[in-house]
Amino acid sequence: MQASEDNRSVISNAFYSQSLVEINEFCNPQFQFLDKFHYGTKSEPYCTLESSSANGSCTTMYYSPSTLSSSQQECLSNSPDDSDFRNKLRQLETVMLGDNSDFDESGVIELPDIEFWQEMVSGYPKRDLKQVLIGCAKAVSNNDLLNARLLISELRQMVSVSGEPVQRLGAYMLEGLVARLSASGSTIYKSEYALNTNTHLLYEICPYFKFGYMSANGAIAEAMKCEKQVHIVDFRIGHGSQWVPLIQAFAKRPGGPPHIRITGLHDSPNGLSKEGKRLCKVAKTYNVPFEFHTEVGLESIRARPGESLAVNFAFVLHRMPDESVSTRNHRDRVLRLVKSMRPKIVTLVEQESNTNTAPFYPRFLEALDYYNAMFESIDITLPRDHKERINVEQHCLAREVVNIIACEGNERVERHELLGKWKLRFSMAGFSPCAMSPLVNGTIKRLLKNYSERYRLEERDGALYLGWMNRDLVASCAWK
Repeated sequence: MQASEDNRSVISNAFYSQSLVEINEFCNPQFQFLDKFHYGTKSEPYCTLESSSANGSCTTMYYSPSTLSSSQQECLSNSPDDSDFRNKLRQLETVMLGDNSDFDESGVIELPDIEFWQEMVSGYPKRDLKQVLIGCAKAVSNNDLLNARLLISELRQMVSVSGEPVQRLGAYMLEGLVARLSASGSTIYKSEYALNTNTHLLYEICPYFKFGYMSANGAIAEAMKCEKQVHIVDFRIGHGSQWVPLIQAFAKRPGGPPHIRITGLHDSPNGLSKEGKRLCKVAKTYNVPFEFHTEVGLESIRARPGESLAVNFAFVLHRMPDESVSTRNHRDRVLRLVKSMRPKIVTLVEQESNTNTAPFYPRFLEALDYYNAMFESIDITLPRDHKERINVEQHCLAREVVNIIACEGNERVERHELLGKWKLRFSMAGFSPCAMSPLVNGTIKRLLKNYSERYRLEERDGALYLGWMNRDLVASCAWK
């Protein structure tokens, strides 16, 4: 019990600090189904086995029929196992209040159906965490606040940031549900966090980012294999990890490396100085002519004579609002603007999920299925109690989950689309599909062997898909 409290404290204090006054804990006694468990004419205290065995004392609770809600009375009276349950109650009553006939020679009570009573003393029968999450989301969707609060209280006892994959994901989905009810989702998403450090860690422990970056790099290297001057515009450069292998590959190119200029887009002109210095150092080590610049928008980028342009959209376009959010439709506008710059190659890497225009409840189900596969895959890389894994999940993945669940309208930033929709957008902007390099497939397959055989790589309709077991997680393609 203490461990569960500690885990919930980690979620509330380390990741979110909002005070959720609106979502009060449901504090009715755990054992309300024992309301008719009387002895004689007077209600006696009932001692849980857990409390009495732990410290020699008992937790005193009194019950009366009035303490049961109508829904709980209906659940009890309509249960198909009601008669069996009452028989078990009588068995327990005989053991606890009868004579000593049930003691063996060592003085130990022989309780019948011990597994059943272990469930009972825990407060409620064990339930599937996914189903409780789904039930809570359904209650929130239907504005059924009473049931939502009941299920939130139950979920707090089931989730853990250091537990099994579904428990860890459940902790963040629970916070998303609470944030939705308290309208605090946007505050959580905009809170300060160490993006570069934790994204770099995620890059190291999870192959999704490596897969996306490698496939994009392969397409760029193939398109620029004969060019002497290469200009790469990156819409989300992050830690700059994507470009280190490409610089190394260009350094080994027959005939010598090209001159590489990378432009990173950022809200501040000086916002990427650290990443730029790092990449300049790498390029110098491999004797690759290199420049790094930061711009605040595409309009300020100027082409140079003899330069071939590559534009990289890696895990970024889904954050641009589309026609469902704003009539300006920034998502399609950016694609048309990029097309006007006449790039030789444009790379797209996105999460293969459908959370853009879906209503809340189906969006919740999609997020549960998608991120559960992702959390399962991370589980094979780092121990569950590893501090770095917890930081990565909290600061990178949990923010996405909370935003998808808790926010609507302009406040919902994480708006993923399936590759079919992206293909339609690129085609409407005037792009044509470009075949991915066959060399990339073999390289990525060798990479995946270092992680798990449950990862799979497929090429379909000119695009590459990386999945975990039966679930596609990331898609990559190229355009010209």
